[in-house]
Amino acid sequence: MSFSRRIQARGVQLLLGRMMSRVHEDLRFTDIPKRTESIRVETGAGPVTCTVYRPSAAVAPAPVYVNFHGGGFVVARPQQDDHICRYIAATAGCVVINVDYAVAPQRPYPVPVTQAYDVTAWAVESGTANDWDGSRIAVGGHSAGANLTAAVCRTARDRGTFTPRLQIIDSAPLDQLADPAAKRSPVPKPLLTPQLMRLFTAAYVPDPADLAHPLVSPGLADDLAGLPPALVITAENDRLRDEGDAYAKALEAAGVPVTHRCFEGVDHYFTHTGPAPAGREAIDLMATTLRTALTV
Repeated sequence: MSFSRRIQARGVQLLLGRMMSRVHEDLRFTDIPKRTESIRVETGAGPVTCTVYRPSAAVAPAPVYVNFHGGGFVVARPQQDDHICRYIAATAGCVVINVDYAVAPQRPYPVPVTQAYDVTAWAVESGTANDWDGSRIAVGGHSAGANLTAAVCRTARDRGTFTPRLQIIDSAPLDQLADPAAKRSPVPKPLLTPQLMRLFTAAYVPDPADLAHPLVSPGLADDLAGLPPALVITAENDRLRDEGDAYAKALEAAGVPVTHRCFEGVDHYFTHTGPAPAGREAIDLMATTLRTALTV
């Protein structure tokens, strides 16, 4: 990555980091209490701090959901998902682990993938010590975090280590090889611009030879059989909608159980920025699908 691109990426980090912490006021779920603790997890790409959300109901040991936030692989703001983590912990009755993975340009691919997988593997293995049921685990994420979710599930399948009960793929970039300008939206000014998307990709994947790798572009992979059941959420006006829709269809064609919902009239990251009715509906869909998947 060139020096000028690196400076641009750092500027985007600062600007978007502040903006992405501002969740729509009607999506904050202020009535749901917060029961959290911080845990430091050692991974093959350095230590990772995670915020653990506990359900208020006395359910022990509870199943686990590992959450990966968005931000184009360059914004390190896991707190942007606080509202989702609290809602899921309360509604699905599970422990939620919100992962503060490293971001580009300081720590590009494959560091975030390694950290995401290692934290999930740790959650599976350390249930007894932390009072949760690591045998009942699900993973999910939003935007860049949804890309990492797909990478975690693929790595776990290929290594034969664990099988999540569910993967949540929300508004994911799944084809990093295609020119962002070719990714269309039905509205004149969608949230994601080609310039911003190119900056994200260049920061996260400095070697163009990696762009088609299935851990970078899961939507380009042709070996999807054996992946965990999926909830795929897309937004009608999102430039990433087509690749999300295509991934849902490809998973289903490979024999993977899929629930796919495209929300009409909304754009990328509507689960954070609104409109609130659609955002609440999508978050509730995540929580209720998780609750079913994680039930014994």
